[in-house]
Amino acid sequence: MSSIKTLRTDVAIVGGGIVGSSAALALRQMGIGVALLERDLCGSRSSGVNFGGVRRQGRPLSQLPLAQRAHRIWGRLPSLIGTDGEYLRSGHFKIARSESDMASLERYRSQSLDFDLGLELISDARLRERCPWLGARAVGGSLCVEDGQANPRLVSPAFALAAQRAGAQVFERHAVDEVAHDGAMFMLRSGNALEVHAPVLLNCAGAWSGPIATRFDEPVPLRSGNPVMVVTEPMPHFMDWSLGVEGGGIYGRQVARGNLVLGGGAGIAVDADRTRAGSDAIATLAAQAIELLPALRHAHFIRTWSGTEGYLPDRQPVLGPSRTTPGLFHGFGFSGAGFQIGPAAGEVLAELVRDGRSSTPIGAFSIERFFAEEPTTPTPP
Repeated sequence: MSSIKTLRTDVAIVGGGIVGSSAALALRQMGIGVALLERDLCGSRSSGVNFGGVRRQGRPLSQLPLAQRAHRIWGRLPSLIGTDGEYLRSGHFKIARSESDMASLERYRSQSLDFDLGLELISDARLRERCPWLGARAVGGSLCVEDGQANPRLVSPAFALAAQRAGAQVFERHAVDEVAHDGAMFMLRSGNALEVHAPVLLNCAGAWSGPIATRFDEPVPLRSGNPVMVVTEPMPHFMDWSLGVEGGGIYGRQVARGNLVLGGGAGIAVDADRTRAGSDAIATLAAQAIELLPALRHAHFIRTWSGTEGYLPDRQPVLGPSRTTPGLFHGFGFSGAGFQIGPAAGEVLAELVRDGRSSTPIGAFSIERFFAEEPTTPTPP
């Protein structure tokens, strides 16, 4: 006699990161039944080990409506998930290291004016006056005062707990081994422990979403990336802003305890599930950090780590309905920038389930973009 647990619900979700968990919460707030399957612990993968930047500045313009929606969600985090997650609107400063960088930041400010990000360009004497802790390599930058930072280890699991309190059935350590669709219902099997049947499936499995998309004839060029993160010993507080660099390379923030969290470069994939930060990448990150923040010259790193994130070639997520299978919706491929917009992506998925459309424009994130038909060459007469 089989001991497998079988349940039927309205929506099955694969993946308990910040997108899947926030979708579960939003669906429960709509009164819709949810079962969420996470192969590890909710928020333990990229949603829980990322840098913790909560920024709108620097995103492609196509992402800004989603980022603005997320900004409003972050503003009511305690009432939504029961914790502030150490979220602070501390400001985000994107550093320019050349006049060309400053020109690029100026263009972005002009192009994003309709979104009212409140970007302020700072350079020359004002920069040295406001940021005496910046190294000489920085020539200026762009400040978004209402962007900020949070602790991903607190925020991402809290979305899953909030969803569970709202009535979602959350199954951690339940890897999905089989996904099937009979034309009306999806069936998800997790070993000999659990079988879930639902008319709707959300594919929110992060870097591991590719096989589910492929299962439904939607293969996408999703690859894994492994960012390097380090944290220093506690230091006297000198910096409120979260930092990034125009063109990428390094990012950093100082938490209330004084530690600096720094990220940049690529780690090492030990296997499909495990990663680590390599010594060469840590050395490069340290050199870049000291160049921008000379106060770090004698600081000690007390912890390093890496993780696994899902990247798509255009660095835009896939967010929206399947092109092949009614009832299937995708939310993955956030390319290292999903922490801030994750809660809004979850709400969008819930809207798609309930209404069949989203109040936030998501056309740029359609999976259709990977299946555009090649133009046919006219046959000569």
